[in-house]
Amino acid sequence: MKLSRLLFASSVFALAAGPALAEYKLNIVHINDLHSRIESINKYDSTCSAEDETEGKCFGGVARVATKINELRDAVNSAGGNVIVLDAGDQFQGSLFYTTYKGDAAAEFMNKIGFDVMAVGNHEFDDGPEALSKFLDTVNVPVISGNTDVSGDNMLAGRIPGHVVLDVGGEKIGIVSVLATDTDETSSPGPSVKFNDEIEYLKKAVAELEAEGVNKIIALTHVGLNRDKEIAAAVPGLDAVVGGHSHTLLSNTVEGAQPYPTMVKGPDGKDVPVVQAYAYSKYVGDLALTFDDDGNVISAGGDTIVLDSSVEPDAEILARVKELGGPIEELKGKVVAQSDDLIVGDRAVCRAEECSMGNLVADAMLDRVKSQGIQIAFQNGGGLRASIDKGEVTMGEVLTVLPFQNTLSTFQIKGQGLIDALENGVSQVEDGAGRFPQVAGMKFTWDPAAEPGKRIVSVMVEGDGGFEPIDPSKVYGVVSNNYVRNGGDGYKMFKADAINAYDYGPGLEIVVADYLAANAPYKPFVSDRITKK
Repeated sequence: MKLSRLLFASSVFALAAGPALAEYKLNIVHINDLHSRIESINKYDSTCSAEDETEGKCFGGVARVATKINELRDAVNSAGGNVIVLDAGDQFQGSLFYTTYKGDAAAEFMNKIGFDVMAVGNHEFDDGPEALSKFLDTVNVPVISGNTDVSGDNMLAGRIPGHVVLDVGGEKIGIVSVLATDTDETSSPGPSVKFNDEIEYLKKAVAELEAEGVNKIIALTHVGLNRDKEIAAAVPGLDAVVGGHSHTLLSNTVEGAQPYPTMVKGPDGKDVPVVQAYAYSKYVGDLALTFDDDGNVISAGGDTIVLDSSVEPDAEILARVKELGGPIEELKGKVVAQSDDLIVGDRAVCRAEECSMGNLVADAMLDRVKSQGIQIAFQNGGGLRASIDKGEVTMGEVLTVLPFQNTLSTFQIKGQGLIDALENGVSQVEDGAGRFPQVAGMKFTWDPAAEPGKRIVSVMVEGDGGFEPIDPSKVYGVVSNNYVRNGGDGYKMFKADAINAYDYGPGLEIVVADYLAANAPYKPFVSDRITKK
């Protein structure tokens, strides 16, 4: 009698408590900012040589990316888990593969690898809406960006959704996306594409998804790590932020790196994991999340994984890469000069201080047009995309440094316009912005502790008698690239105030290659062109 009552009581308790639901585990495998590094890269993020590949010195390339993603996906699936594969944008621009094939090669390999969602990156607009539209025709992956308003563009209208909802292991996973609002300054979207505030859009989008019953929501962004942290802190309902744009390495094993994931306290008091995986195909990120029954993240782990020589490239994709690379191999391998030392084009240097690649490019530009009365050269640090190592310099290396097919632009502008340009150039150093100026024919001192717009301390311009203080009312001759001259990277004064502008000079990569050849062996240097107070 007592035993039967005990059994009855136990069964009543079990029914009242309800069935215990299993925790839901999700792995997010991700890349960002591949920048057309279809082939493997060396330690300077430039295309790796066959010799270095043989010696095991190369990293990445889409064939290694494919191997690692397939390996991670298979491991999760075989363990009965759930996995999605995300790309946080900037497949376009950065190598001869993009110069030759535009977005076609990127689309082909994304399809082969099997990404689930891609965010629009700013460089997807480098060749205007038409190139992005063609990419959308070819790629079999949802490409999303919620704060990017393309309704006014006849090629893109209705083609870039703000979010997607994936069914993964019986659960709905919402993926929302935003793009940096200064894309009209850093790329070429044209006047018909508009960019709205990222946080305002995400708050609205997340609330709408929650109202539809989606309780697991991932932000796939292309805004940079600092903005990602602001998003995580401001937008209720986000469970993770998977980002790109700033090329930041988050890692638990690399000395000096921020932790993977980096946790940010959200507005509802929950910790939100934020991740990014450097750039150029060198790393793949693997974020492991565990959710409770209500869709709350109760644990977040994982790390970035370096794709070094221990990762065997996928044989089928590697063969296709070599096939596509055939037509450009002769140009890429042409030796144009010798360098006595490493020419530093690292973004962490060239977007914050004088760098030897900046001096090379600015000097080459000025040398080409100084006979036309040009006195000053301006090159945006973001236009320098790699370093060049000591020894032979190939045309392929030059094109990797300068992949944008920019032309030389000459114009005249008053000294005040140049001061304003320098203020713009140093205004976003904290964010690693590409507008930081590398110069020739002038030198300047700036104060990083001052507020933006008031950072330039002194400017000197080189004349026949040496350097003298800039005259705000005097007109100076300037050379830049056509992107900067037309207002790119915030240099609006070069578009609005330029006199006698001519944007159709020789290609910047040709100018630099010719200068290297004329000064071989080239001796890289930094001096005191750019100093801090």
